[in-house]
Amino acid sequence: MTNAFIAGVAGEALSPAEASFFRAASPAGLILFARNCVAHDQIRRLIGDVREAVGGDELLVLIDQEGGRVQRLRPPLGRALPAAEAYATLYGEDPELAQEAAFHAARLLADDLTQLGINTDCAPVLDLPVPGAHGIIGDRAYGCEAGQVAALARSVAEGFMAGGVLPVIKHIPGHGRATADSHLELPVVTEPHALLSATDFAPFKALRDMPAAMTAHVVFAAIDATAPASTSARVTGEVIRGEIGFDGLLMSDDLSMKALSGSFAERTSAVLAAGSDLALHCNGVLAEMEAVAGAAPVLSGKALRRFHAALAVLGRREPYDSAKAEMQLALALGTGGRHTESV
Repeated sequence: MTNAFIAGVAGEALSPAEASFFRAASPAGLILFARNCVAHDQIRRLIGDVREAVGGDELLVLIDQEGGRVQRLRPPLGRALPAAEAYATLYGEDPELAQEAAFHAARLLADDLTQLGINTDCAPVLDLPVPGAHGIIGDRAYGCEAGQVAALARSVAEGFMAGGVLPVIKHIPGHGRATADSHLELPVVTEPHALLSATDFAPFKALRDMPAAMTAHVVFAAIDATAPASTSARVTGEVIRGEIGFDGLLMSDDLSMKALSGSFAERTSAVLAAGSDLALHCNGVLAEMEAVAGAAPVLSGKALRRFHAALAVLGRREPYDSAKAEMQLALALGTGGRHTESV
């Protein structure tokens, strides 16, 4: 039995109370942050303890390891990774080389993650930033043109999958136009639907065949002025599942973000009622996780089918030239894509 949510843990080791919670609640996944990661053996032990508590092999172990500002594993725990902008710069010089470098760097990272027991990366970002938008996306984007973003993001996603890591494209149907940080407040986008379809939604439509995606806590007023995409049945049904055509595993962005309102049970019910398959809760606060678990049903029907399709990615291991991959990663790092700030 797997329930329709993903949870975090508070620290470096699983407490007895957390072990009891995971045993009883049986979430679909665990998400790790820098607070949970201090040494390789410690990370493996923490993941193993959660797996033992949950029981069975059907557990997604997620991390945000995009590169640049957003990487929970930093040297010496993880290799230096360029921001997406570095691949955009390289694409301007040689599109084929940029896509090849993006693929091989992701394939290299997949090996790093699976050796620690991590099987899911919340990347790549498909958002299209525009002038005047909030900087929360910024250099996390693979460019400002839909075709380029789609090409580079597909290379990254395919690199992950070739190494048995599930990519989670984000933030569907688009966060790049938002003028606020959804960690802190609810962004509202007012552009017409037709413009959004031609720009923001286009990279996601191009990658609609991907196995997993994360929603955006962003209001698209032209489609549903009353709720962010993550809790809007209209945006999920008509845009994400309909216009974009995405039929993979859909998870919400973090329920702890201040863009959302209501209790954690209400937030959980809202994202699932809107059409997400999984509710994501990240901060590891046990009382909040218990509220999320209480509102999350057992995975069934289409949601369970999508979950199993996502799990099927984890069995892949395609051979590759690791020395070539290291060279191409160094090339991308050399474009100036190395950053240390975190989000």
